[in-house]
Amino acid sequence: MPTTLNAAALAEISARAAVPAYAASDLTAGIVHFGVGNFHRAHQAVYLDDLFNAGLDRDWAIVGAGVRDADEAMRQKLKAQDWLTTVVEQEADHSSARVTNAMIDYLQPGQTEAILLKLADPAIRIVSLTITEGGYFIDPASQKFDPSHPDIAYDARNIAAPKTAFGLILAGLMRRRDAGVAAFTVMSCDNIPGNGHVTQNAVVGLAELVSAELAGWVRSNVAFPNSMVDRITPATSDREKQMLADDFGIADNWPVFCETFKQWVVEDHFPAGRPKLEQVGVQFVPDVAPYELMKIRILNGGHATIAYPAALLDIHFVHEAMEEPLVRKFLEKLEREEIIPSVPPVPDTDLGEYYKLIESRFANPKIGDTITRLCLDGSNRQPKFILPTALDRINAGQNVIGLALVSALWCRYCYGETDSGKPIAPNDPIWDRLTTQAKRAKEAPSAWLEMSDIFGELATNAAYFAAFNHTLKTLWVQGTRATLTRYIEGSL
Repeated sequence: MPTTLNAAALAEISARAAVPAYAASDLTAGIVHFGVGNFHRAHQAVYLDDLFNAGLDRDWAIVGAGVRDADEAMRQKLKAQDWLTTVVEQEADHSSARVTNAMIDYLQPGQTEAILLKLADPAIRIVSLTITEGGYFIDPASQKFDPSHPDIAYDARNIAAPKTAFGLILAGLMRRRDAGVAAFTVMSCDNIPGNGHVTQNAVVGLAELVSAELAGWVRSNVAFPNSMVDRITPATSDREKQMLADDFGIADNWPVFCETFKQWVVEDHFPAGRPKLEQVGVQFVPDVAPYELMKIRILNGGHATIAYPAALLDIHFVHEAMEEPLVRKFLEKLEREEIIPSVPPVPDTDLGEYYKLIESRFANPKIGDTITRLCLDGSNRQPKFILPTALDRINAGQNVIGLALVSALWCRYCYGETDSGKPIAPNDPIWDRLTTQAKRAKEAPSAWLEMSDIFGELATNAAYFAAFNHTLKTLWVQGTRATLTRYIEGSL
């Protein structure tokens, strides 16, 4: 029988997996984190666990904070195991497991006063977020904060008892200001271009709805460092739980499986102080933008590139997509001809070698990352990972046939069935709208580009429309395999 994960079982588990070299009682909180999901527990929490294992900065432990009702399920599962998480790092030829304890508490969704009291605590010097690309109230076309969103409007009217992460952050800052306590730093760990700026726009934008004076105070007193985060971390299913039990003899309510590779590049702007994460591999730099653009375009854009053709070909896992020659060659050609040339130089980085690393990471057969996960929320991801590259190339008078094909494949996917006729389950917050437009676009491709809130300037660009129109029509007439073949051969 596998050993149930909890603090009392760590000595027994240590024979099968690495366990913390510290106890929860050795730690005090310095960070409140919104969005305690798999990525956070495989990334930020692992770096902090490394730091605490080294005997450093143990006053920087994490307190999780839930916002959505769905967060309560995660909280209950982690509470039952004393906030411990098993992280399984996998490569093709080996796997290893470790137990982390960087989080020492998790505040319940809906317990607004408890969260605000913790945010007002002077010991909290950083508030971090992994709330996904769709959680920032960004207008897809303009990529700017949307102050008219109903949730934001509610928080502006009820700032003493807000519901969103940004409302809670602002209300916590207001309490600190009123008590004469220095502001905490707000650090986004989401895959968004300029994530620090985006977070600042959300907090300041909400503050402006409350008062101009408050917005000015936030601008002058709160730091929002940009960061680039990277680690492929699939969703946890019963498959991963069983693998952990079989391979390491541990029963964990919600383990995290991930690749060995991880990267975190952060703008070094923390007026309230920060943990010495450079001691465990975090890169602190004056400008994150080059690293961020490289990762978002080459890695995230690469994920978007393989996601939709693989889904249409009924491929389940990401590594299986990389085993399909048409998908792999499509990715390589598009990266080398359209994506990588659009990425400016990055300090101490060879972009060609970076792509080779990405390719090998996608092909890792142990990760079990799913095509469904990569296809999720295309209405938020396409405007961040694909369309800006297309716009840059259009503005430079360059060809976008491959990038247009990516968006045409997304449209074809949103039609709701694969090439073989299998139904595709809803996989986007606006799925009904996307499906309606995709069905219209089968006969009139311009219908897809009518979604100007997603396509922005590209919606009315003649060169982009020509490329999109051609690729979508080809997909419908010839199918995914033949269309990819023609693109790879240069005859599309």
